[in-house]
Amino acid sequence: MSIAKKILFKFFILTILSITFAQSEELKKIGTFKDWEAVSVFKDGGKLCFAHSKPVLQSPKKEREARLFVSFRPEDKITDEVSTTSGYEFNVQNSITATSGKSKYEFDLPQGNFAWISSNKTEKKIIKKMKKASRLMVTAYNQSGSKTIDQYSLMGFTKAYNAAKKSCT
Repeated sequence: MSIAKKILFKFFILTILSITFAQSEELKKIGTFKDWEAVSVFKDGGKLCFAHSKPVLQSPKKEREARLFVSFRPEDKITDEVSTTSGYEFNVQNSITATSGKSKYEFDLPQGNFAWISSNKTEKKIIKKMKKASRLMVTAYNQSGSKTIDQYSLMGFTKAYNAAKKSCT
């Protein structure tokens, strides 16, 4: 996926997050599957579907609006797009990584408070891991250089992923 598309997606997601589910008729909750939720959004004639989750544990314990997403945008021929936000603007001097067991993946396209994986091949690998694993940890650094770790439960991920994918096909 091109960097331009990643940046456009960032602004689209920011718009989504700024609208509450209760206020918008454009957002449709597809379903909740244990710790994951599947959602579809209709915006400007396009459709976006995604599975997302909040961390079950955060370090430091200060609550932040962190999320992990897997998105589908059929109009742009985008599938399996993995992104994250830790609830603050990332320090681009440090890496943003997701780990599960011995597997480690880098979110190599940070932009503001969102980050993406540039390789669709890597995205497919992390999704395959997420379907089998029980936890995924996202490690990142804020602007002051402080490290944060967000632990995501993967319980319900496969069902939320399949529901979001089905909704956008």
